[in-house]
Order: sequence, then C-alpha cells, then structure tokens
Amino acid sequence: MENLNNLEKDLLKKITDSDDFSGGAYNIRENGKGVARKTTENINIVTKEDKPGIDIIVKEGTKKEFVHIPVMITESGVNDLVYNDFYIGKDADITIIAGCGIHNDHHQLARHDGIHTFYLEEGAKVKYIEKHYGEGEGTGEKILNPKTVVKLKKGAVLEMDSVQIKGVDSTIRETVGELDEDASFIVSEKIMTHGKQYAKTVFNVALNGENSSTHVISRSVAKDESKQEFYSNIEGNTSCYGHVECDAIIMDKGVVKAVPEILANSIDARLVHEAAIGKIAGEQLTKLMTLGLSEKEAEEKIVNGFLK
Repeated sequence: MENLNNLEKDLLKKITDSDDFSGGAYNIRENGKGVARKTTENINIVTKEDKPGIDIIVKEGTKKEFVHIPVMITESGVNDLVYNDFYIGKDADITIIAGCGIHNDHHQLARHDGIHTFYLEEGAKVKYIEKHYGEGEGTGEKILNPKTVVKLKKGAVLEMDSVQIKGVDSTIRETVGELDEDASFIVSEKIMTHGKQYAKTVFNVALNGENSSTHVISRSVAKDESKQEFYSNIEGNTSCYGHVECDAIIMDKGVVKAVPEILANSIDARLVHEAAIGKIAGEQLTKLMTLGLSEKEAEEKIVNGFLK
C-alpha cells in the first residue's frame, strides 16, 4: 500500500472510499497484475493457476470482516481480464468491496473485464459493493464490463450495491443468479452516463427454491447523447417473490431503453416489474429555482438526490 503513488492512491480512494485496508483482507490488482495482498485467519486469497484471477475463501462462521479487491488501470492500451471466485462458508457474514478505476491519458483504449462468481453456503450473508469510475485527459476509451454470477444455497443472502460514478465510455453489466430455498438476492444499481457514452445492464435471475426472493432497483441518468439499455429476466420456478424496479431520468438527447421479462413457471410465483422513464419534472426545477438555485444547479441537486 505504501508503494502506491499519489495518482494510484487517489484512484483507489474514489472506487473504495478508503485508502486504508489494514482492518481486513485485501488484494489490489493494477494493469493486469497483483500488486498488494493481505490475508487473515478467516479469509484466504489464492492466485488461480489456470487463468488470471483469485479465489477468495471465507471460513464457516466468519463474522463482520472486510475484503477489498479493487482493480486499477493506469496505463493506456491495457486489456485486462480477470476471474474472481468467492467461496463463502456456512453462516459467514462479511462485506466485500470491489470496483475498478481507469485513468487514461492517451489515445489507446483501456479495458477491464471482471467475472466474479459467488458461492454462498447455507445461511451465509454477503454485502458486495462495487464502484466503477473513469478519468483522464486522453482520447482513448475507458471500457468496463463486469459480470457477476451468484449461486445462493438455503437461507443465503447477497446484497449487491453497484455504482457507475462517471467517466466510463462503454459498459456491459451482466448479472446471473440462481437461488435455493429461502435465499435472497438484493440489488441496487446506479448509473450515470454523459457525452456519447453507452451502458447496458442485463439481469437474469432464477428463483428455484421455495420462498426465495429477489429485489432489484435500478436508477439511472442519461445526459447529452448517451444511451442506456436495461434488460431484466426474472424466472419464478416455485413459491417465490421477485420485484424489479427500473427508474431513469433522461436529459438533453439521452436515450434509455427498458425491456422487462418475467416468467412464472409456478402458480405460487409472485413476480412484479415496474419501469418509469422521463425527464425532470418542470415543477421540481421551479421549486428549487425559487430558493435561489440556477437551473443547472437545480438539475444537479435533483440528479444527485435521485442517485443517492
């Protein structure tokens, strides 16, 4: 950690909200290579031998520990691919903080594709936080394509909080889930695009076990000429509950497309999808402008509150 320069430290803080990981396990990856690692008595991190990536192994019953696994790209022309597998022991309860930051000051693209697979044993609980961010003065694209695969056994709970802060030119975000009895998968996604950026989100969740449930909330803002697509497919195969909520604000010439699909293969499956897309209401702007804010300031306040 102490070997990182100021640019790296600043980028790391933007995607993890911290510059001190000493309280738990961590693995820092930069430009396709591991640069720092720490394990604990209950959490082991092992480099894969057959492909790029790591295995994160959490002992049964581990409580209230943290794991940081950020990725940074600070060189133009890097095309990074990583496979991270998480093995969470029975009744464990931990927080995992991931995310990727790209700093690109040149004309070549910089790209990171991360495939994260979660295996949660019975009763395990995970809070998974990921932030994606791009910056730099170069013309090279900043591309992030995260894929999350979730396999939850009986009574397991995974809460996923995913945020794309800004600066990402193109992203395809795919989430796949399979839930057993009494398992729960809760997702909060927030995305902002501007310029000519593009973002695509795909959710495919199968509710296979009795009383399994998923709750997905996606909030997004598309500014300028940016485009976003949101696809969700919730499959209820037994007595279960699924709720997907997609809300988006479009500004300028922004475009948002939402395609819901729900499939009930059981008469006891309860599946709901809600979608709302529109511009900022004029009365909201007027109310804030009467308080002395300019139109631009009022718009920013509404957007920030919407994505909070």
